[in-house]
Amino acid sequence: MPVAIITGASKGLGRALADALAARGWDLVLDSRGAQALTEAAQAVSRHGTRVTALPGDVTDAGHRSELVAAAWKFGGVDLLVNNASALGAEPLVRLERLPLEGLRRALEVNVVAALGLVQEALPLLRASETGTVIAVSSDAAAEAYETWGGYGASKAALDHLAAVLSEEEPGLRVWAVDPGDMATDLYAAAVPEDRDPRPEPAGVVPAFLRLLDERPVSGRYGAPALLEER
Repeated sequence: MPVAIITGASKGLGRALADALAARGWDLVLDSRGAQALTEAAQAVSRHGTRVTALPGDVTDAGHRSELVAAAWKFGGVDLLVNNASALGAEPLVRLERLPLEGLRRALEVNVVAALGLVQEALPLLRASETGTVIAVSSDAAAEAYETWGGYGASKAALDHLAAVLSEEEPGLRVWAVDPGDMATDLYAAAVPEDRDPRPEPAGVVPAFLRLLDERPVSGRYGAPALLEER
């Protein structure tokens, strides 16, 4: 069975993607900082009958990243790494003049440094897989300038660039930076709590990720809304 590591998998897009992959027979290693929510997510995903290991922890911890890859190795390797865990830098978001520098550092540590660290840790197993794939969950804020989204957007732009360079350095892998588009998630609610407009549930975005896995297009940056429209 293929094996995936998904960070930030206790809720939102991470949990929805985990559920969809488990339904397809994938074995999973799931990560989140919230132990209780992660346990509940793992129990729900396990109903599909696949093997699921849930490891609560912080992706900025090198020891935790090693544990995630070791757990995947016990399942047989790593075929897919999804760097989904994210930090905003400020909750709610603020203009750059008020952005705490510690918050920006946290966003960069989680969204960029830890993501690369996990790739480095998993790279030998990804190279050994016939379908080794890295997905960097990006954002529209990585490519467009939106007021108050400067710190988060900068971190996601950096993640996109790392993904692009990784695809050049590792031509045997598929490396996709994927902008999932607007979603109703706790992350967005924390970012802009006053915005109550309805947004799509994360499960509605998952088919775009599954399409990438099925069709395996060239490495690059993709937008989930466009992938869904082309179906």
